[in-house]
Amino acid sequence: MNDEKSLPPALSRGAHGLMLEDVALADIAARFGTPTYVYSRAALTAAFAAYRRALGERPALICCAVKANSNLGVLSIFAALGAGFDIVSGGELARVLAAGGHAGRVVFSGVGKSRAEMRQALAAGIRCFNVESAAELERLNEVAGESGIPAPIALRVNPDVDPKTHPYISTGLKNNKFGVAFTDAPALYQRAASLPHLRVRGIACHIGSQLLDPAPATEAARRILDLVDRLATAGIALDHIDLGGGLGIRYRNETPPTIAAYLAPLLELFAGRPEELCLEPGRSLTGNAGLLLTRIEYLKPGGEKNFAIVDAAMNDLARPALYDAWHDAVTVVARDLPPRRYDIVGPICESGDFLARARDLAVEEGDLLALLSAGAYGMSMSSNYNSRPRAAEVIVDGGTIHLARARETPESLYALEQPFPPT
Repeated sequence: MNDEKSLPPALSRGAHGLMLEDVALADIAARFGTPTYVYSRAALTAAFAAYRRALGERPALICCAVKANSNLGVLSIFAALGAGFDIVSGGELARVLAAGGHAGRVVFSGVGKSRAEMRQALAAGIRCFNVESAAELERLNEVAGESGIPAPIALRVNPDVDPKTHPYISTGLKNNKFGVAFTDAPALYQRAASLPHLRVRGIACHIGSQLLDPAPATEAARRILDLVDRLATAGIALDHIDLGGGLGIRYRNETPPTIAAYLAPLLELFAGRPEELCLEPGRSLTGNAGLLLTRIEYLKPGGEKNFAIVDAAMNDLARPALYDAWHDAVTVVARDLPPRRYDIVGPICESGDFLARARDLAVEEGDLLALLSAGAYGMSMSSNYNSRPRAAEVIVDGGTIHLARARETPESLYALEQPFPPT
C-alpha cells in the first residue's frame, strides 16, 4: 500500500477520507468534478513564513517563481504576504499585477525577452532585469533609450557548478543555455556600466531545481561573492545579490534539508555584507501545498500489467511523462480490499500518458485518487492536447473552499479560432 506516514502539510486521513485542512477531498470532487487541482492556503503561507524566519534580520526579498504556479489566487496570497516575484514572460508580469503584486518587487529573468516584453516591464516599473546575454544587454539599452526609462539590470552569471539534479532542470553549468559565462562577466559588467540607458544594480545566478544538498548552492554563492568583490574593486558596486531558488521537496523518499538548514550556510557567507539578498523559490513554496484530484474511469487488468485509467492525463500533469517524475498516488477513501499493482494512466492517445507506475492500490472503478506534491509545475505546465479542457483549481482555507480557476469548456478552447471560409 502507499505509505501515508509522510503526507504533505495540511493533508490528513479523517472519518470522511482524505482531508486538506478541514475539507474532505471527496466533497471537492462532488462539487467541482475531476480532475481538479487543490491547494492549501495554510501550507502556502507556512512555506513563505519559513523563509522569512530563516532569513531573520538579513535584508532580503523573497521573489516567488511564478513559473512554478501562476494561478492568480495563489499569487495573491503571496502578494498579500509582501512577496516579490520572479517572472520569465510578459504574461507572467500581467498575472502578478492582476493578483495585486507590486511591480517594484518583480525581477524579470529568461533568455528570450522580446522588445515588447522589455517595454511592458519598463512601463510597469519592475525592480530589475536579470540579463542573460550580451545581445540582450544591447537590446535592452536600445529599448530603454526609446522608452525614456532607464533599465535597472543584473547579469545572470553562470557559476558552472553542478547542482546534482535532473539534467532537464540543471541550469548552472557552462553548457546550459542560461546566463553569461563566469569568465565573461567582468567585461560585460564594464560594458553595461558604459551604456547610457542601463543602471547596474545587482548580480544573479540560479544553478537548478529540486536541489537536495545545500553544498552546490553554497559553492555557487561563494563564487558569485568573489566576483562581486572584484567588481567593487573595479568601481562597479552592486546593491543586491540574487541567488535564485531551487530548494527541493519530498516527492517519494527524498530527504531535502529544511529551509533554515538550506539557507544557513548561505547566510553565513553573507554575514556582515551590505548587499540585499534576493531569493527565487518556487517548488519549495507551492509543491507540497497542492495535489491533483482525479477519478478512476476504468480498471483494466492485463497479462503483464494492470491499468487504472483515470480522468486526469499527461496534459494535466506533465512531469511524469516529461521527467519520469514520481508523485505519490493516494486513495481518497480507503477500501478494505486486497491491493493490486496498477499503472495509473490517462485517456490521452500517447503511450507516454502515465501519471504513476507500479502502485499498489485497493480501489474500484469510480474511486478518487489524490496525486500528491503537485502544487508546482502542475497546472502551470498543463496543455489542451487532445482538445482536453484544463482542470479546475481550488484553494482550501480552513473549512472554506475558494474556486481559484473554473474548469475550461470545449467551447473556450476554440473561442479564438475560425473555420476556413467555404469556397
